[in-house]
Amino acid sequence: MSLLEVSGLVAGYGDFQALFDIDLDVDEGETLAVIGANGAGKTTLLRTVAGLVRAWSGEIRFDGTDLLSVSAHRRVREGIAMVPEGRQLFPSLNVRENLQVGAYSRRPGAWIVPRVLDVFPLLEPLMDRPADVLSGGEQQAAAIGRALMTNPRLILLDEASLGLAPVVVKQVYNALPSITEAGTTVLVVEQDISQALAVADRVLCLLEGRVSLEGSPSELERSQITAAYFDLEGRSDQHGGLEGRSDGHGGPD
Repeated sequence: MSLLEVSGLVAGYGDFQALFDIDLDVDEGETLAVIGANGAGKTTLLRTVAGLVRAWSGEIRFDGTDLLSVSAHRRVREGIAMVPEGRQLFPSLNVRENLQVGAYSRRPGAWIVPRVLDVFPLLEPLMDRPADVLSGGEQQAAAIGRALMTNPRLILLDEASLGLAPVVVKQVYNALPSITEAGTTVLVVEQDISQALAVADRVLCLLEGRVSLEGSPSELERSQITAAYFDLEGRSDQHGGLEGRSDGHGGPD
């Protein structure tokens, strides 16, 4: 049985529908990367799984349990943690305090502060430093560490590389194997196609709130991914060429 099963998921904001009949599954210990352009629905998908956006219809099952009626804070206690876009650390707290906030759920597990520092050694000399003076990469490491302190079975990682220098992105993604080897499953949203292909066991592409492609990196050709990402075939059909909508079309991501 998959750890996370999403079936026929429909969700949005007010009158705006962002997700259309999304089906996906994530096996325990797997890394699934969700890619897509701005407005494709990637963040909405993660926020709906986390319970921060209400599903209009469909099913979300975690280890066989229906989550639709489960609140966001209870989902954390069930073993789902989210690292939001922009990190959203508590700026007035230092790194140590931000990590300790993650332990409030009191879930049992191996993720304690020393284990987090093993994965992100760059944080060790920064433990007493306020979060608001950290660099972007340091904040991202602290945000992932805070999520790990909840001892999650599933971590939702939203736009891990956004706004970070390539060398910092490499440091962040180098930590993922240690996280999955510890038994934590990863669902990561990523705009960088190359980065997603490098770390994921499987890739799922969203286009305007719908699944446009799914498969393992080894079986997908780059041309297929590019076409699914940018809707090249759809534009050609509708406009007789590649001109048409900008890559950033759509509503909230």
